[in-house]
Amino acid sequence: MAGEPAAEIQLLRRLKAKLIEILSADPDFVLQHADSSALLSNSGYQQVKSRTVPREKVTDLLDHIIQTGPKAAQGLLQLLREPALQETFPMLGFIKDVQEVNTTTGLRLPNIEDSAPSKPIREKGPSLVKEKQLMQVAGTIGKSWKEIGILALDVPAVKLEHIEVEQDTHRYRVFHMLLYWRTCQKTNATAAHLHRLLSQELCALPPESIDSLLDSD
Repeated sequence: MAGEPAAEIQLLRRLKAKLIEILSADPDFVLQHADSSALLSNSGYQQVKSRTVPREKVTDLLDHIIQTGPKAAQGLLQLLREPALQETFPMLGFIKDVQEVNTTTGLRLPNIEDSAPSKPIREKGPSLVKEKQLMQVAGTIGKSWKEIGILALDVPAVKLEHIEVEQDTHRYRVFHMLLYWRTCQKTNATAAHLHRLLSQELCALPPESIDSLLDSD
């Protein structure tokens, strides 16, 4: 129908909220790959890069690609299926199940709930740790953040090096490390689970410094 957005654009719009939640764990990683794939103009890249809040950076990136057009949207969908992105964002597994048809017809829009089997429906279980809690904890972890990341949170050293290069301040480096942990843990990324890990003697953190993880709100 004339005037109706291309299927790729419709699909990205439908997945937008879900992608923001997932990709906010490491927006700079996505941005660099999108730029390498020539999905953004130079001015668009600079605009997105200037954002300091993860969710805002991902939102800007998605909006820019949607506004650029179907070709850029399809390029992003293909990028999200690549091994590097799938490994960094395990919760992106659902994107591989999005069905494609020929380019003339476009993409067959999936039911988002049906295409995301990795997120089981849970009856009232413990809630996932919130970004606010992660930022509070990030402000209490000092120079030993890399040791904590490797020994307590199982974050790869190469990932920590990437975070250190991409983030300008210590607190944001720790915050992004914790966001990466949350992404990898999927439904196990509860505040209680993180509290148990950071309470280990090897972390040497004062108990009161991570008490915010015990708050229900």
